[in-house]
Amino acid sequence: MFNSLSRTLGAAAALSLYALLASAPLAAGEVPRQGWSSQLAQISGDPEKPRRHFRVKNTLRLSNEEALRIYREMRDEIYRAYGGGTRETTPPFTDWALFNTMPYRSATHGARYVNNYANDIARDYGRYEAAGILPVGSLLAKDSFSMTKEGEIDIGPLFIMEKMPAGFNRVSGDWRYSMIMPNGEFFGETKGRGAQKVEYCIGCHLAKEEQDHLFFVPEGLRVPRR
Repeated sequence: MFNSLSRTLGAAAALSLYALLASAPLAAGEVPRQGWSSQLAQISGDPEKPRRHFRVKNTLRLSNEEALRIYREMRDEIYRAYGGGTRETTPPFTDWALFNTMPYRSATHGARYVNNYANDIARDYGRYEAAGILPVGSLLAKDSFSMTKEGEIDIGPLFIMEKMPAGFNRVSGDWRYSMIMPNGEFFGETKGRGAQKVEYCIGCHLAKEEQDHLFFVPEGLRVPRR
């Protein structure tokens, strides 16, 4: 395991992560979720109604190539952290189309490295600015992670958008936003449990109202148009 991590993260980072894994036994299927309580403490303003995605401090800025190496090693563990395969709230996004060639740092998602997945109904997302209005049932998902300056991997939230039937919510363009935490806990969803916790998602995506409230993968990291 250590040799694999060393190739992926570099020796110093691998030593740090390996020491973490060795220091406390993990239950079957459990993954290291380093620093999550401190991340929660950084929510902007009222934790029951944050103003924006909370940001992780002490993060290492990675190249896209470094982020890709880490993500390839950690992807299955990241998915399991959200309860993948065991919780109905976690969609099988790892089986969906991926629209970025490498993870990229998203300032609007707490400066974490993210990936853009979409289900088959939302396949026109891959047309990017020419996507138009995505149909009901479209699902978009962003998983996220970061690395501390000490070389520890911080799994971030899973961000989900689902296009609901017309009339669901005019202001959000009928998108339902939801978040799942990297301990598998459900954080909130538009017009549902914890709705106040994800209200800021609507305000942020309103900046792209003319393109169905969608942000797209940065140019240069996009999978070619489908």
